[in-house]
Amino acid sequence: MLLETPTWQSKFFSNGWTAGDGGDLPVEDPATGAELGRVGIAAPSDVTASARAAAAAQPGWAALPHPERAAVLRRAGDLWKEHAEEVRDWIVRETGAVPPKGDFEIGVAMQECYEAAALPSRPYGELLPSLDGRLSMARRVPAGVVGVISPFNFPLILSIRSVAPALALGNAVVLKPDPRTAVSGGLLIARIFEEAGLPDGLLHVLPGGVPAGEALITDPHVRVISFTGSTAAGRRVGALAAEHLTRAHLELGGNSAVVVLDDADLDRAVSASAWGSFNHQGQICMTTGRHLVHESLYDEFVGRLAKKADALQLGPVIDAGQRDKIHALVTESVDAGARLAAGGTFEGLFYRPTVLADVRPDMPAYANEVFGPVAPVARFNSLDEAAELAAGTEYGLSLGIITRDVMKGLALADRIPTGIAHINDQTVNDEANVPFGGVGASGTGSRFGGAAANVEAFTETRWVTVRGDVPAYPF
Repeated sequence: MLLETPTWQSKFFSNGWTAGDGGDLPVEDPATGAELGRVGIAAPSDVTASARAAAAAQPGWAALPHPERAAVLRRAGDLWKEHAEEVRDWIVRETGAVPPKGDFEIGVAMQECYEAAALPSRPYGELLPSLDGRLSMARRVPAGVVGVISPFNFPLILSIRSVAPALALGNAVVLKPDPRTAVSGGLLIARIFEEAGLPDGLLHVLPGGVPAGEALITDPHVRVISFTGSTAAGRRVGALAAEHLTRAHLELGGNSAVVVLDDADLDRAVSASAWGSFNHQGQICMTTGRHLVHESLYDEFVGRLAKKADALQLGPVIDAGQRDKIHALVTESVDAGARLAAGGTFEGLFYRPTVLADVRPDMPAYANEVFGPVAPVARFNSLDEAAELAAGTEYGLSLGIITRDVMKGLALADRIPTGIAHINDQTVNDEANVPFGGVGASGTGSRFGGAAANVEAFTETRWVTVRGDVPAYPF
């Protein structure tokens, strides 16, 4: 068993299991309200101590032969499979998920570790031409200590996708998971790497609130911040990091569109659109937040999507604050003239899948990231109007276009700035080996996934030259 209850109760992981200065908080099941345990909360003083310890441990880790670092990552990947039942149970209970969502997170976590295991043996530089008679090279070196701040919605994936490659490339990591999902997003990762043989001091898991996050961003030992969360929080993280000259990789919110063209297979389009909006209660940065449907299909699309929504049973949203935000955006949009085709009600934390028809770009549920199971649907009558509507947002994360004419879909995608585009699919997709990220208010570009993106994110470039002899200078 990964997490024996007495081991972690009211503690976090930093050079072993320890109680910090921030007290503790309950780990709760949002579906039932039951307390699953208590987790230690980090104060700024705990972050300072952990960052210092990480900086001390990191050079020895980076100096190890690359097969040794790779072996730890491979073993971590194997352990996710070995402990899948326990990990799935935690994800289901702590995040309000269905079991297949837990399986998906475990599968991605495995692949993130296996992909990261290939990084230590990659070429770490290139030879450069030089005017002088010397060997000139650009060499990639570890950044040092990487700070990771992850959210509640897919806590395992959104933590491990930074933790695994950062460690593989020779860094130490201080991870601050959301305290609402501290086990799935942090403590399980600590135990996996502990079992995998990661040396002491290289991974610190510190659940905490805003003060702990600010301490992590501003600590002089932390050279890179990898943040996933809302755009509003990301702006504050970016500003604070810039003030301290710390590199920040920001994967932020979205209000992604699926565009259904007039030649689309309507059954497939409705099914994909429902998945894009209602998967994990819409609590995904890539959730389909806007459905743009050609006017010739519009009424039938709305009717079928509403029927599908009425037939679905979803899990809970994460907490009452999130539920109330969702409901406010829905009711304000209805008050502004949107038609409630399905849903719009809740019981406890269980918000019914909701379809809003006849929405306009100025309505709250269309203009904002809802982060809930809400599908606003708008109509268009030309490709130009579709492109204008889809691009008419500050966000630029994901895009789906559904059409029988693939080349027409690709041409339309070129007119809509996003970091991710899918032809004949909805907006929610992720794989460990692909570059992931958004543009505009959705973040600072593809800084997660794929070897090139991970190397760029978690290393520094150093210019190195070598001469056979010291040259003679005129001084």
